[in-house]
Amino acid sequence: MNGVALLMTFFLSTGAQPSASLVVVSSPGLGPATLEPVMSPTDSLPGIWEGVLKVPGGGELTVVFHIQRAEDGGFLATMDSPDQGAKGIPVSEVRCADGLVRLVSTAVNGVFEGRLAADGTRMQGEWRQSGAALPLELERVEQVTARPRPQDPRPPFPYRVEEVQYPNGRADIELAGALTLPEGEGPFPAVVLISGSGPQDRDESVFGHRPFSVLADHLTRNGIAVLRFDDRGVGGSTGDQASATSEDFATDVRAGVAYLRSRGEVDDDRIGLIGHSEGGLIAPLVAAETDEVGFIVLLAGPGLPGDTLLMMQSELIGKANGSSAEAIARNIALQRRLFAIIAEEPDPARAEDRLRNAIRVDLAGLSEGELEGMGLRSDDAIEAFVSGQARQVNSAWLRHFVAYDPRPTLERVRVPVLALNGELDLQVPAEANVDAMREAFERGGNSDFTLGVLPGLNHLFQEAETGSPAEYARIEQTIAPAALESIAAWILERFGG
Repeated sequence: MNGVALLMTFFLSTGAQPSASLVVVSSPGLGPATLEPVMSPTDSLPGIWEGVLKVPGGGELTVVFHIQRAEDGGFLATMDSPDQGAKGIPVSEVRCADGLVRLVSTAVNGVFEGRLAADGTRMQGEWRQSGAALPLELERVEQVTARPRPQDPRPPFPYRVEEVQYPNGRADIELAGALTLPEGEGPFPAVVLISGSGPQDRDESVFGHRPFSVLADHLTRNGIAVLRFDDRGVGGSTGDQASATSEDFATDVRAGVAYLRSRGEVDDDRIGLIGHSEGGLIAPLVAAETDEVGFIVLLAGPGLPGDTLLMMQSELIGKANGSSAEAIARNIALQRRLFAIIAEEPDPARAEDRLRNAIRVDLAGLSEGELEGMGLRSDDAIEAFVSGQARQVNSAWLRHFVAYDPRPTLERVRVPVLALNGELDLQVPAEANVDAMREAFERGGNSDFTLGVLPGLNHLFQEAETGSPAEYARIEQTIAPAALESIAAWILERFGG
């Protein structure tokens, strides 16, 4: 696969990003959504359609389309990626003629084309997105299939759960989330959970897992209050996710800290932050700028600059997925060129032209068979791919991330730190990032830090075989007990229950 296609394939997700091999919610749109006229209305089309994408490497992603009649006789639709916690993604084009169905979402640069079965119960076709072309069979269902994981918390709970809303006055947005409070009057130690990159709900839902729901349940049962919230522009939170950077998300976290300080059940002197992946980059940003944070816990937090981390990630995941050494080297070389462009060119419009040219040059070096394997079967498809990838690389978020070096911020952190990484993490490789964090804390004179590498765990802190993101969905475990116990024990030992 072409280097650009792999650029954001597995990012600091949760997802994953990034970030899965096909990150449905991370690709940029190609323009404003417009509803195309329906060519041939079909009574069988309205309803809920569900299917599973078989991602290269063995992963799976559930895709759901909700289609309904429009007042003009045409169709309206939205799309869900439930495994990634994404719902209501706009579908900008719905066409149906002679049993052939075409569904386009410019919001994710994705297209489904398939044939509607005569009995109206199935659609057999193909999903194409950002250079990938995968078979997809959609089945009509009465409701979206629930896929609970063994660790999903189930009521009744031995603690209080409150739906909450609070403002981020600096950004003029409202954030929505859930506050879980232990039994008793308190005051309790408390934490704000900070999700990884991409639009995340309060549970950090990814591949059918809800890590923050599991973590909040474990901590609250152990006497620690937990605030988890929908990212701006997600769920009940307002604001614009697409134009925000890690610096912007840090203001959302500070708003959460301010909300906890307004609650009488919370001890103001024992409020901490727990950040996963990109959240492990954001937590130090907040802690270094305020004295209202008493401690931070970094889970798979980056210690290296963003461009370095992305290239390490590409190499490790490429190897895990069986890519050739030549393909991996080509991918990294292209990443390096693209990162250089956005570093050299501050004007986004001029940068995008240069990015497009660089991507076209790279594609020109591929054979027809390689282009076909990427789903690039026409000049129009190639240009759509080039446009989508260039805009993704040129986004405000990626520009900031690639240029950001977390080490100077880590040097300014003065509060106690627990940093945990998974031994098998291919997205934030443990050894290099842990070493970078240790050196930064030591340079800054903060001796109160605990670093740990947990054996056999991946980026999501699941017990894994290889650490490849392709395993995330297949593993039933959401978070290994060793990780949950390590986090709770450290907080309780240092800050009580």
